Amino acid sequence: MSQWPSLLAGYEDAEPLPTTLNPDGKSLYNPPGPRSAAYDEFPKQFVPSKNGFDFHIYYMPAVAAQAQYAKELHERVRREFPELRIYKFWDRPVGPHPTAMFEVNTFSPHQTGAFFSWLVVNRGPCDVLVHPNTGNPLKDHTELATWIGRRWPLYEDRLASH
Repeated sequence: MSQWPSLLAGYEDAEPLPTTLNPDGKSLYNPPGPRSAAYDEFPKQFVPSKNGFDFHIYYMPAVAAQAQYAKELHERVRREFPELRIYKFWDRPVGPHPTAMFEVNTFSPHQTGAFFSWLVVNRGPCDVLVHPNTGNPLKDHTELATWIGRRWPLYEDRLASH
C-alpha cells in the first residue's frame, strides 16, 4: 500500500481515456468533461479560516541593485494586486526565512494563479517561496513548498514549534 492515497479514487468505473493525439502530433486529446472544482476552491486539505497560499519574496539586502528591485517589486505588487494581503517590506531575516523578504497572501485559486504567473516573469533577481496553508507549518514550508527561482535553506526548527 502506498503512503499516498490514490488520486484516481472515484474514477474506477470511468471510460478509459483515448490515446488519440491532437493535430499538433504531441499532445493528447482529452474528451470534454466537467470543470474541476479546483478552479474555484482550494483542496479540502487547506485550512478554510486562513488564506490559501503565502508567497515569500526573497532578496539579498546587501546587494544594492537587488534591494532596490525588491522595493520596486513590493510597490508594484501593492499597486497591481490591491486585493491581496501584502505585508511590510523586511530588510532582515524574519522567522524561518534566511534573508530579507516580503510576503503576499492569496485567498482563491484564481488569485493564486494570476499572481503566480505575473510573478514568474516580473520577479527579477528575487527568489520566491510559495506554500499552501494546511495547518502544518513545517510541511507547508518544506514538503508542499514550490520555489520560483533558487531554493533557499530555511530555519526549519523555527517551524516545528508551531
